[in-house]
Amino acid sequence: MKTLYLECGMGAAGDMLMAALLELIPDRQAFLDKMNALGLPGVRVEAEKAEKCGITGTHMKVTVFGEEEESEDEHHHGHEHDHEDHHQDHEHDGHDHEHHHDHDHDHDHDHDHHHDHDHHGHSHHHATVAEIDGIIAGLDVSEKVKADARAVYALIAEAESRVHGHPVSEIHFHEVGTLDAVADVVGVCLLMEMTGAEKITASPVHVGSGYVRCMHGVLPVPAPATALILEGIPTYGGQVQGELCTPTGAALLKHFVSSFGDRPVMAAEAIGYGMGKKDFERANCLRAFLFAMDQLFKAGARDVYTQAIGMKKSRPGVLLSVICLPEDADRLAAVLMKHTSTLGIRRQDMRRYVLDRTFETAETPYGPVRVKTARGMGVTRSKAEYDDLAALAEQHQVSIDTIRKTL
Repeated sequence: MKTLYLECGMGAAGDMLMAALLELIPDRQAFLDKMNALGLPGVRVEAEKAEKCGITGTHMKVTVFGEEEESEDEHHHGHEHDHEDHHQDHEHDGHDHEHHHDHDHDHDHDHDHHHDHDHHGHSHHHATVAEIDGIIAGLDVSEKVKADARAVYALIAEAESRVHGHPVSEIHFHEVGTLDAVADVVGVCLLMEMTGAEKITASPVHVGSGYVRCMHGVLPVPAPATALILEGIPTYGGQVQGELCTPTGAALLKHFVSSFGDRPVMAAEAIGYGMGKKDFERANCLRAFLFAMDQLFKAGARDVYTQAIGMKKSRPGVLLSVICLPEDADRLAAVLMKHTSTLGIRRQDMRRYVLDRTFETAETPYGPVRVKTARGMGVTRSKAEYDDLAALAEQHQVSIDTIRKTL
């Protein structure tokens, strides 16, 4: 199973997620060409090299009709400053181009008008959920990417609805509804598909701390809509003054991540660094780790496992062990060299005692389940295949134990 782990020690924003994921795929130009051929009017996406605290990574530059919006990272990190005056001319000194829909749009006014603005030389308006759906429907991407993008916007719209007390159909997105923000959301959804990750996990999310000033008053970090989206997700703050997690970043994590926790023991196939623009004492980046185990299984490994170890100079490390047939050893060693950062591999030949195994299919009220039976050396034991149990549990929305008890 290909697993992706997202390290959100400096929060999360759409552009940072897109940049980190881009570094995981082998053909980055293919992604950029795809994004620039989607059909988003006037939108162009570029990847720029960036450096934070001596670490190099990627920053995503999105322009609309030749003009660059404030990046998500640049906008949301700057909300510790007074934005009431800045809001008047739309020149924000901060981290994300999609945050002001949380605070600066008063939903007590008439929703039938568009609030056109001249922002950096081109026009923006408050887009409805239906308008966003229409834009996504016309893009040249798979139905899965479209469904993921719609789901992300649905999470944001639902949070806005709860914050402002209006039906979702009446919610109007401000910055988050513009074409450059759509590019961020669709770009992340497309990259998730391109990485082929079957399981996505993440660290607890650093949301920042303090307060943000907007035209309606002073609000706590995280902003109201962001806080609602992050319900059920482990978060923390107090270490950096400012807003580190944007509504788009929160919604992307909520949609894609299946579990949150400490970084597991892993052998990384690739590591991506998504950089924000603003500088802090800490490296302002989001890291993405893609595990290598699936490559080894595809190459014929019988089993793969990892162990946390201590190395010379008291450095932490990971011991990656691969069990295989002797005739597969050289090929798997080449896979290890290609997909990990190791400089050397130790080989050890071992003998193994095994039981004879047979498979049968058992019928349950929920569907068929394969059962493996092992015999020999005076032992007989049977066990249902976990993958079959898990698939049926998800299909019927019951626990695995419920299905197992019917065998």
